[in-house]
Order: sequence, then C-alpha cells, then structure tokens
Amino acid sequence: MSGSSPKIGALDGSQLKASIVTSSWHPDICDALVSGAKKALDEAGCKNVSVHKVAGSFEIPLAAQKLLDAGSDLVIAIGLILKGDTPHFDYVCQGVTSGVMQVSLTRNKPIGFGVLMCDNLDQAHERSGLSEGQENKGFDAAIAALNLAIKYKSI
Repeated sequence: MSGSSPKIGALDGSQLKASIVTSSWHPDICDALVSGAKKALDEAGCKNVSVHKVAGSFEIPLAAQKLLDAGSDLVIAIGLILKGDTPHFDYVCQGVTSGVMQVSLTRNKPIGFGVLMCDNLDQAHERSGLSEGQENKGFDAAIAALNLAIKYKSI
C-alpha cells in the first residue's frame, strides 16, 4: 500500500445527488468498490444515490458526463483495468484518466476516481477491501468527491 488515507472531518452530503458509475468487468472487485463508495455516501447522509453499470472502464467518462449533465452533484467512477501482455492497458488507463479529468473540469463538478489500475488480481483485491485489513479505494474515492462537492457547492 502507498500509505494511509487522509483524515477528513464529518461530511454532510444530505443535500447532494450522487451517482456511481461502475464497469461490468471483474464484478467481484467492482462490487466491493461500489459497496465502499455506498458506505462513504451513507456515512455522510447522502440519500440520493444511484448506481449505473457500463460495459468497461473506457465508457466511464461519457457516463459520468451524462450523469453530471442530468443533475448529479458528484460522480464516483469505479472500475478495474488489469495489466495484460499488450500496450492496451496503457492506452485504456490514459484514456480513462484523461476522460474523467476532462469531464470533471468541463462540468465543474467532482468525480471521485476509484478506477484501479493493477498489475495483478492480488493488487486489486488489496485495494478493493477483499483482502483482510486492506483499504477500499471506492470508499476513498467517494470521500474525495464528497469533500469537494460540499466544500465548493455554494461557490
């Protein structure tokens, strides 16, 4: 692991509309990440939460854009891109990362980035909370998006 998550005080997301976009690949990993994101949203009192499945991680930026345009205050992007033997991994990682950042900046709304980019399934299990005592990057992504949405909603 790369260190512990920052500690952010209590968040009140009760007035926010949140959407989670998740890839359909690797459902055990993505479902665990979605559960982590839902836990963070629930702890913040966010009741208006929807989950949207897309085919793969490459489709996440467009889905996030559509959801933000439809009125979501924040999106949590969930997926797993697993390294293989070809450069495909590098292109998909770059496309998803750039796409999510572009949507967030052009829509002026936060997108929590919970798309794992791993060399192997062991790394994905560690980052999705499926390994004992490990973190959940879905939870962390939701906290990051909530923090921004709450902090800058009135600006």
